[in-house]
Amino acid sequence: MTPRDYLLDRFRADADTLRQRAAALRRGPAQPGPDANTSLQMASACEDVFAMIEALPADATVNEMLDALSALVPLLEQRAAAANVPPVRAVYVGAATRIREVASVERQHAVLQIAEDGALHDDVDDDDLDVATDDDAPSGGRVA
Repeated sequence: MTPRDYLLDRFRADADTLRQRAAALRRGPAQPGPDANTSLQMASACEDVFAMIEALPADATVNEMLDALSALVPLLEQRAAAANVPPVRAVYVGAATRIREVASVERQHAVLQIAEDGALHDDVDDDDLDVATDDDAPSGGRVA
């Protein structure tokens, strides 16, 4: 699963859960937490985040995708600042935080993978990397 797919699934599921919560609140007794209207506003914010992520190219490389996702953070922070309802603001702040976390983990994973691949699949013969010495020169001459 790509970082984009993970985030899309996450915000789609959050929006669905919030809409279900709003419907349950309208049918039944009050529950702790946001009321039905606030839950619907939060669901809309999740769908807004979903749409931003969905607009990113699905065929981008991992690094391109991480850069594109990271570029959404300032926009999410602006939306958070503009939100009048604290739980809606929390959706945008949470989305920015989640994107930062996913990007950080993915970048660390990529660095570790490169390090592991280099150590496990070293195609360069270590003898080719030895520093030339006087003993390596033909007929005992000096190495230039």
